[in-house]
Amino acid sequence: MKKTLSIIALSIIGLGLVSCKKENKEAAGAEVANITDSTAAATNLAPTDSSAASATTEASAAPVSNQPTTSIALSESNFDFGNIKKGDKVEHVYEVTNTGTNPLVISEVKPGCGCTAPDFTKDPILPGKKGKITLHFDSSNFDGNVSKYADVFANVDKAPVKLTFTANIQP
Repeated sequence: MKKTLSIIALSIIGLGLVSCKKENKEAAGAEVANITDSTAAATNLAPTDSSAASATTEASAAPVSNQPTTSIALSESNFDFGNIKKGDKVEHVYEVTNTGTNPLVISEVKPGCGCTAPDFTKDPILPGKKGKITLHFDSSNFDGNVSKYADVFANVDKAPVKLTFTANIQP
């Protein structure tokens, strides 16, 4: 029984790793839904050992800020790289403005795929001031249209804030 559960769990985890390969705009939403459903199924197959179960829960929980909330304005939430050559490493800077009355603290930026790496302003962003979130994308494993995202966790009411980008990867 344990071997069967281990094989099923590894298969489901493998599906998540494969999701970083080729995808197009139309399939992206369905693929995310399938991975979410698979992840939920894997959670139900977790060992009954309470320490392992709590570690799994903590790892998948969204970061929670203990800072007072504020509000944020983005210069844009979606960017289109247009046509780029396969293998190109591109980046885009999203500008964020603290439009609230408390300092804005970005605690984490979680990309949806290993092909995307984030950099962001680590210091608190004072009211009225600006910060930056840069997403670096490696197109080496893709062909055609791709759509990617990163979740920004900060001390705002509607966290996470989703940043997206698209590109058309040319051979």
